[in-house]
Amino acid sequence: MRKAEIRRKTRETSVELYIEIDGSGKSEIQTGLPFLDHMLELLARHSRINLNLKAQGDLEVDAHHTVEDVGIVLGQGFREAVGDRKGINRFGFSIVPMDEALAMVSLDISGRPHLSYQVSLPQEKIGNFEADLFIDFFHAFVNHAAISLHIKSLEGRNAHHIIEAVFKGLAKAVEMAVKRRDEELPSTKGVMD
Repeated sequence: MRKAEIRRKTRETSVELYIEIDGSGKSEIQTGLPFLDHMLELLARHSRINLNLKAQGDLEVDAHHTVEDVGIVLGQGFREAVGDRKGINRFGFSIVPMDEALAMVSLDISGRPHLSYQVSLPQEKIGNFEADLFIDFFHAFVNHAAISLHIKSLEGRNAHHIIEAVFKGLAKAVEMAVKRRDEELPSTKGVMD
């Protein structure tokens, strides 16, 4: 089973994660940020990864520390759970609609972190959630998962729909990339760094 347990505790946050790559999409998410919880539940469900995540942060200050640390821990857990990457597809991509919104997501589980985030959001907040925190989440995730991730919003007028399309697109790209095909390392170099 490809799985990991990660705990991170700082003076600002406490985050606990259990992730199981070969799951069924079950999740229990509690970050204190309902919109982030909703997006992480979508990620688990549509990638078929089991995800239990509990975070407590200094939300009285703002949501930044919690969002970033959740991204860090999710990235660490993903990297550990995927393991040595032998036999995986390595690449994943999707184009996902959510009503009027359309997002393209492409990733490479390469061992080299890179984020291209081309998402313009028409509203600054989604409910009480500051929408620009998602770039911080994705930077933290990418850097600690050691993946190359390209996210592009192609259409949309509603920030909720745009971000939901992004997370569903990420889920489908992850599902494709982690799928096992054989026992070979998916690299012509013979190493993945």
